[in-house]
Amino acid sequence: MKNLPIIFCIDDDSQVLRAVTRDLKSKYRDNYKILSTTVVSEALDSLLELKNKGESVAIFISDQRMPEMDGVSFLEKAMEFFPDAKRVLLTAYSDKDAAIKAINAVKLDYYLIKPWDPPEEKLFPVIDDLLEDWQVDYYPVFKGIKVIGYQYSLQSHEVKDFLAGNLVPYQWLDIQTDPEGKKLLEVNKLDVKQLPVIFLEDGTHLIQPNIAEIADKIGLNPHVDRQEIYDVVIIGAGPAGLAAGVYGASEGLKTLLIERRAPGGQAGTSSRIENYLGFPTGLSGSELSRRAMTQAARLGTEFISPQTVKSIEQIDGYKKVLLEDGTAINTRSVIITTGVDYRKLDTKGIDSFTGAGVYYGAAMTEATACKGKEVFIVGGGNSAGQAAMYLSKFAKNVWIVIRKDDLSRTMSAYLIDQIDATPNIHICPKTKIGEARGTDKLEQLTLIDVTNCNEEVKQADALYIFIGAKPFTDWIGLDILKDDKGFIETGRELKKYDNYEKIWKQKRDPYLLETCCPGVFAAGDVRAGAMNRVASAVGEGSMAISFVHKYLAEVK
Repeated sequence: MKNLPIIFCIDDDSQVLRAVTRDLKSKYRDNYKILSTTVVSEALDSLLELKNKGESVAIFISDQRMPEMDGVSFLEKAMEFFPDAKRVLLTAYSDKDAAIKAINAVKLDYYLIKPWDPPEEKLFPVIDDLLEDWQVDYYPVFKGIKVIGYQYSLQSHEVKDFLAGNLVPYQWLDIQTDPEGKKLLEVNKLDVKQLPVIFLEDGTHLIQPNIAEIADKIGLNPHVDRQEIYDVVIIGAGPAGLAAGVYGASEGLKTLLIERRAPGGQAGTSSRIENYLGFPTGLSGSELSRRAMTQAARLGTEFISPQTVKSIEQIDGYKKVLLEDGTAINTRSVIITTGVDYRKLDTKGIDSFTGAGVYYGAAMTEATACKGKEVFIVGGGNSAGQAAMYLSKFAKNVWIVIRKDDLSRTMSAYLIDQIDATPNIHICPKTKIGEARGTDKLEQLTLIDVTNCNEEVKQADALYIFIGAKPFTDWIGLDILKDDKGFIETGRELKKYDNYEKIWKQKRDPYLLETCCPGVFAAGDVRAGAMNRVASAVGEGSMAISFVHKYLAEVK
C-alpha cells in the first residue's frame, strides 16, 4: 500500500466529523489518508502509534469545544508528536475570539467557522493552500526499523551489525546528534539510560534487546519441527554453506542451514570482491550473500538464524544437532561450514574500546561515522585491503599498519595497485599497535616501530582489526580430528594421525571432504588446507553435496 501522509480530524460531534471526513475524502483520498475520531484520549494514543511507525501527519483539523479537552489544548499536545503539521481549528461563530487567540498559542494556521458549505468554496481552497505549503518542507519519513543509541556503544554497534549482516533495512538515529531520536524517546517517556532502543515497523519498541529478541521480533528465526528428519544440516552460512544450501535443495535433499549470526561469513562483510568469477566490476559481500540466500530459499533450503550449535551427536546412524536453546534436530548428514573468526588483538586498551572505535572485521555499519576522520587498519590481507579502499571514501586518512616490509606477500596485486593509487591511504610498514587510549571512545593509538622500538602517538578515530583467523571449531566433539590450529582434517589427510584407525571404522576410505565421523563433512575456511578464497569455498560447499549423496546411498 502506498505510504500516504495523513489528514487527522477530531470532533466529539459524530455528525460533524462524518461530514468533514466525507468532504475531505471526496477531494484528497488519492494522495492522503483521512483518519478521524471523536475521542481525545484515543486520538493521543493514535498519534504516539503513528509517530513510532514513522507516519507523517500533514494537517490536524480539531473542533474547539470538546468535553475531554478543548481544541487548542489538543493541538498543543499534537504538536509534541508532529510539530511540522498544519493546524486548523473548527469553531462556531461564537468561538471566533478563542480561535484568534489560538493563532498565537499554538501557531494556528487557520480556523474554519461551521458550517463550511459549500466545501468547494469554504473548505477545499483553505486545505489546498495549507497542503501546498506543507509539501514544500515535507520529506518522507523512513518507514521501517529505527535504532536509537550512542555511536560509540558496543551494544548499539552489535545491534546495527546484526541487522546489516542479515540484510534488514534500518535507520540509525544517534541520540547525540539526531533530534528525531531524542523526540522518539521523549514522546515514549524513555530515558537515555535505556539505550539502545529499537522501534519496529508495527510501532512497538524493544529496550536494550539481545540478538535473539531482535531476531524473534523480525521473523528471522522460525522454529524447526523437532520430529522432522533432514537429509543434510549445514552449520554456517558463509559462501561454502550457502553454496551447499543451493546445491542440496536443488538436488532434492531436505536441507536446513543454521547460522549463528549473519549470512555471508567474513566474505559477507567485504565492501568489494573484485576477483569473483562472473562479476567483472566486482560485487559487495552483502550483495553476494543476498543473492545466495534468495537462491537457496527459492530452491527450498530452510534457514534459521541466529542459532548456535552446541554439539553434534551420533545415534543409530543418524546425527542429532543440538542448539544452544535446547532444540534437537535430527539429520542423516552434516556439513560444517562455520568458517573463521578474526583473532583478538591482545594489546593494552583494545578491549576497552571494542565497539567504541575499535572493530573486528570490516564493520561497514560504522563507515559513514568515519567521515573526515583518521582511521587505522591492522592487517595486510585482502580483507584489510578491501576495507581500506571502502573506508578511504569517507575518512580523511586511512593508515594500514603491518609488521612486514610491504603488502606484496599477503595481498592481491590488484588491491595493492588500487591502494597505491589512492592518495589518502598510507602504509605503516614494520609497525605494530602498542596501546589504545581515549575516554569514552578511541582517541589515540601508540604505534611502535618493530625494528628499533621507537614509539609515536597518533590521533585515531577508528581502528579496524584484520589479524589472521582462527577456526570456529571449539564446540565440535565426536572425536573429529583437528590440526594444531583447530582446523578440521578431512579425507586422506586423516590417515597421518595415530588415532585415525581407532576412530574410523568404515571399510572404505573417507571421502575428500569427510571428517573422521562418517556422514559429517567440512567445507570452506574451517577445513584444514582450504584455499581461503570465496570461489574455492563455494566450490567446496557444492562439492560436499555430491559426497553427501554418496554417503546417503550407502546407508539406505
